[in-house]
Amino acid sequence: MKRHHLLKHLRKHGCFLKREGRSHSLWCNPQTGHAEAIPRHNEIPNKLVKKISKALSIPEL
Repeated sequence: MKRHHLLKHLRKHGCFLKREGRSHSLWCNPQTGHAEAIPRHNEIPNKLVKKISKALSIPEL
């Protein structure tokens, strides 16, 4: 999956960018308080997308 599609999905469900790291961005869900690292690769594997969605308590793509 393309990274920009995942970020658009995160924003749609209320998540926000907490901070930028060297190779990852930290996104947070304010409703649950959970944070998850999103790699800065153009393509993100589908298994990782499912893990990120589950960790941030948002529906999967």
